[in-house]
Amino acid sequence: MIHIYNKDCMEAMASMKDNEFDLAIVDPPYGIGDFASGKRKTTVNNEKIMDWNHSIPRQKYFDTLQRISKEQIIWGANYYPNLMGGRIVWYKHVRVPNFSKCEIAYSSFHKKVEYVDIIWQNINRKEPIIHPCQKPVALYTWLLDKYAKKGWKILDTHLGSGSSAIAAHNMGYEFHGYELDKEYYLAAKERLENHQKQLKLPLEI
Repeated sequence: MIHIYNKDCMEAMASMKDNEFDLAIVDPPYGIGDFASGKRKTTVNNEKIMDWNHSIPRQKYFDTLQRISKEQIIWGANYYPNLMGGRIVWYKHVRVPNFSKCEIAYSSFHKKVEYVDIIWQNINRKEPIIHPCQKPVALYTWLLDKYAKKGWKILDTHLGSGSSAIAAHNMGYEFHGYELDKEYYLAAKERLENHQKQLKLPLEI
């Protein structure tokens, strides 16, 4: 079952029990400002992108996340020096010179470095782009397939485009996602609902 909420994740997590979730897969803001947006066109205006992209979670966010989840995968590990542990490197094949060719996630599962190669560039993106830091469904599918176990309860504190929710839905996981920005939330909700409707369409004979 997929549950998504238009709510501040810190408020929501404050009332959650210890180890309530088996796995948190999250992609919080990195706090790298104008450079991150690249003036990319999305359904959300550039002024809004600038506003949240200058912020970065405080230590309380990471402490709370680790309290309520047994395992964590946290994107942007290279911007969070306090996250000591394993790493997952995603090679995106991005060709734009001033954009990162890879993204790095912290992993609580191990202390080694894992690697995944999933193309994600403008000529390849068949998914609707509704968030400037959107990640492909295929990436979350790979993460869940490799790290999650049947029956696990999954958390995403920064839902963004909803790619994580779609992957969890496809794979049959219970999922809870939080998105503070109403415009992003509604776009992700619509994307998820459209995906769920497509899956229910009868096959042509």
